[in-house]
Amino acid sequence: MKGDIAAAFERELDAIAHDKAFAGLEIVQHHARLVRGAAELRVMIDAADGADLVLCERLAARINAILGSLNNADYSLEVESAGLDRPLVRPKDYERFTGERARIVTSLTINGGKTHRGILRGLRRETVVLETERGELLLPMAAIKSANLEYDVRLDLQRDKQQRKQQNGNDRTHGN
Repeated sequence: MKGDIAAAFERELDAIAHDKAFAGLEIVQHHARLVRGAAELRVMIDAADGADLVLCERLAARINAILGSLNNADYSLEVESAGLDRPLVRPKDYERFTGERARIVTSLTINGGKTHRGILRGLRRETVVLETERGELLLPMAAIKSANLEYDVRLDLQRDKQQRKQQNGNDRTHGN
């Protein structure tokens, strides 16, 4: 791969992670690879309030400013939000998203399957705790092939419906 571009990309991501202008930004995943003679650079980000288009554009502009100054810098850059189905890649992710729905795929068959869905309940040493319909399931970190949050629009719709019902009830009791 064009080593200068990949190395500059890695250095810039490290600098951004320590830059106060990007405080609260989390680099979830990144990679650099060679595609048809050009470096393909991808960065997935997240932030406490979510990563919006403006944040993605700011990050891309910062990276492009550095990489664009390299001679013969032939690359493509993609900056994306982790989104609603955010990957869980580090042990701290399983703690941070405790209480959220998740889908975890294991490399080994555990409890009769390799794909497991439920509510994250954190970590116990090197083991992810997932609450499933059949009870608590312990998944060793070493056996996890991939994991991500699982967004369920139906839950949001139900929550919205309950809030509207509650609001209508409050309006009636207060004479509105």
